[in-house]
Amino acid sequence: MSLFTRIKNVIAADLHELLDEKEKKNPIAMLNQYLRQCEQETEKVRKLVERQHLLKEEFLREYHHASHLAEKRKKQAEIASRAGEQELYEFAVQEQAQYEQRALQLKESYDKAGRDLVELEKKYEEMKHKLKDMHIRRMELMGRENMAHAHYRINHVLENTGTTAAYSTFKEIESYLERLEQQVVSAYYRNTIDARIAQLEKQLASEESLPEK
Repeated sequence: MSLFTRIKNVIAADLHELLDEKEKKNPIAMLNQYLRQCEQETEKVRKLVERQHLLKEEFLREYHHASHLAEKRKKQAEIASRAGEQELYEFAVQEQAQYEQRALQLKESYDKAGRDLVELEKKYEEMKHKLKDMHIRRMELMGRENMAHAHYRINHVLENTGTTAAYSTFKEIESYLERLEQQVVSAYYRNTIDARIAQLEKQLASEESLPEK
């Protein structure tokens, strides 16, 4: 093994270890990174599909052009033959054969490009479906991860810490609300009694000030 190969293997091993460590800390972030890579590969295939479409159309144009020239040379050969122009006739026949051969080759290339395009489009559709499925699975995983975090926080708030003297945050809030309610009720009754007594005192004083009959 060469020194360059050993260095490359060490770098690759360190990179994989780094990615594994990153994946342990934030798996959803790593999943998003993988999905972005899949999206990039899918986009590359989409461009290849478009290119294959253009290539197929170009083959078809060249095929029609070669067929047209072959037919043109065929008619020219017939005219040259009737006119007794042997040299011109032979040239036209030779050109006709070349164009016919080119047209045949282009037709084969066109047919193959069409078959390749169908296969490429099929693979592209499969990639899009797989990518969509992965996005849905990511959403499901994010939902489960979110619920796991939510349950952890809920349990942390609702459960005791394990000692007899400790209470959960909700317990403390409930106790505070009970104390506050008692204070409000006491203040209400105290103010009510004070107002009632003051009214009675005023009423008695008014009655006492009246002259006796």
